[in-house]
Amino acid sequence: MEAKAVDEGADSARDPHVAAARFRAEAGSLYVVATPLGNLRDVTLRALDVLASADMIAAEDTRTSAILLRHYGILTRPVALHAHNEDQKLHAVAEWLRARRSVALISDAGTPAISDPGARLVQAVRAAGFPVVPIPGPSAVIAAVSAAGLDAASFVFVGFLPAQAKARRSLLEHLAVHAGALVFYEAPHRVVATIADLADVLGGDRVLVIAREITKKFESIVRLPLAGAAAWIAAEPQRQRGEFVLIVDSPVAATMAEGATMAPDQVRWLQALLEELPPARAARVVAGVTGLSRDDVYTRALTMKRH
Repeated sequence: MEAKAVDEGADSARDPHVAAARFRAEAGSLYVVATPLGNLRDVTLRALDVLASADMIAAEDTRTSAILLRHYGILTRPVALHAHNEDQKLHAVAEWLRARRSVALISDAGTPAISDPGARLVQAVRAAGFPVVPIPGPSAVIAAVSAAGLDAASFVFVGFLPAQAKARRSLLEHLAVHAGALVFYEAPHRVVATIADLADVLGGDRVLVIAREITKKFESIVRLPLAGAAAWIAAEPQRQRGEFVLIVDSPVAATMAEGATMAPDQVRWLQALLEELPPARAARVVAGVTGLSRDDVYTRALTMKRH
């Protein structure tokens, strides 16, 4: 269900040639509203309309959201809905909607429910039969990918990797066979360790894009080989601060591996190991026994796994 335009004669949602009218949140609807990543000017006009007209605003952090709301003169006081109380708030939001109130859901920055609270709420609201209306806008993953200059034709958004090193490496080994780019979020206190694991598991010859503090004062977007990325980011404390999007571009072309010299029995060993181990581990074993380049064996392993 769409938010209604104040001027009902101007149906700007269907006709882009009609001057856009202001929108008003509709009773009994949940609006999933994207908010700026950093620069407050990135908010959309429709997001401001919905936030200004919604009866309730559910925010991940009310103190953070208050900065945006105050800046645009929105007087509605937000209520907290975050990772620790989302399940408890489901009933309250459902009651608001049953009472014909409109509810806007926002996170600290970007689009709610994308590695942020909100997915369970949206699921519950839909199951209860109430409309859920997306109000699109800023997204860190889309902003980073758009400015990365990737070779990959597709990408997989993973979000945050596990904090535990063993679980993190295990997940990366399962992702290694994907032919496209891999996109992650990461916290500053884990970014050096995560980048080291990316290089070790995915191969140092792949390209890493480090997008930091997108749309903020110290925004930086850097492309460099994965092999040297951990040392690069560890060399300067300032490089380890802020919010990170890490993008690992697609694997090196499989022709590199096809040109690598592997005896038939070595190929058979690799094939047998791939039936029991992830590509990174299988490649490490074969390279250790044969003296072949681990990166060449790994790229060959990825090709074999995909086929």
